[in-house]
Amino acid sequence: MLEHFTRHPHSVGESYFEHMGMASGFAASMLLAAAVCAVHAVLPFVFEKTASRMIADLYQRTGPGRVRKPNSAQLSESV
Repeated sequence: MLEHFTRHPHSVGESYFEHMGMASGFAASMLLAAAVCAVHAVLPFVFEKTASRMIADLYQRTGPGRVRKPNSAQLSESV
């Protein structure tokens, strides 16, 4: 049962709690970006590029260029 909670975090080189912190941070950033978009929808002259920059930053943190810590399985394979 515990494997359901740890498989994915370990696959990206994080513990369960490290992954919880990262995912929570992303959720907060996305909520803020959504609020910025909502304000921009009503006042189009406000936050003209803010949400786009926020989304680009999130992509940089999660996309293909993300530097991941090696997990223990990857470390044992390299030895």
